[in-house]
Amino acid sequence: MSGPQCCSNPPTLDAASGAGHVESLAGFSTYVSGSLQSKFAILLVPDVFGYEAPNLRKLADKVAAAGFYVVAPDFFYGEPYDSDKPDRPIVDWLKDHGPAKGFEDAKLIVDALKTKGFSSIGAAGFCWGAKVVVELSKVSLIQAAVMLHPSFVTMDDMKSVKVPTAILGAEIDQRSPPELVKQFGEILKANSVDSFTKIFPKCSHGWSVRYDVNDPTAVGCANEAHKDMLEWQSIWEADIAPGNMLVVDEVVSNITALVDYTSDCKLAVDTRTKIPGRVTFLKLS
Repeated sequence: MSGPQCCSNPPTLDAASGAGHVESLAGFSTYVSGSLQSKFAILLVPDVFGYEAPNLRKLADKVAAAGFYVVAPDFFYGEPYDSDKPDRPIVDWLKDHGPAKGFEDAKLIVDALKTKGFSSIGAAGFCWGAKVVVELSKVSLIQAAVMLHPSFVTMDDMKSVKVPTAILGAEIDQRSPPELVKQFGEILKANSVDSFTKIFPKCSHGWSVRYDVNDPTAVGCANEAHKDMLEWQSIWEADIAPGNMLVVDEVVSNITALVDYTSDCKLAVDTRTKIPGRVTFLKLS
């Protein structure tokens, strides 16, 4: 069940926020940012406060600026959780907006993205949204997954994950404490699923999207999480052949050879997939 941390620091929702726009996708009002000319799409699945959260939309715009087509649907049908409604507690709200329903809806979004011609689809889920993303990853409907301060996700869930998965957790988190995040990573490793886990010190549940924009420390921690999320998606979504070029932050180089990935390099090519032709330049500075 969702706990107090999942509902703390609620954002001030703003339907007009973001540089993108809202359109209908698979029948859902969806915040969209980025170009349809991109080959790679990313689905952002929000926490209980929904798709009108300004920080979520700001993140969508940031990911779109890196070359992705980003969608953040309204999975709550116009009714995000509102802590100012005591007659509608989170327990009751979840009966109508549980992650299981979110998963069914997310499948429709993925199908709609495929219809638009996207060759690769990744997903990132925040709190409530992480459970939706893990369900998508269990049936290989996406190519890469990122879970940030996950809720509802269990050890059994992780045993069924089939796609490369990054898990970003907070040091101060009742829903997914560091010990649990580390266990998630151990399960993925044991099952030979490519994975990355990271605990953000001094951060609390929700830090990646429910941060105070006037707090430089909080903004810095959120930006670090966003960078990790974007790099993970870039690694696993970009399939290109040697000799081509890939733009992440900028055009880096023509690819002429494969080298091993090392996290302390300024520039590297990731070859962990061991799939011929899949190489990704990362700018790690």
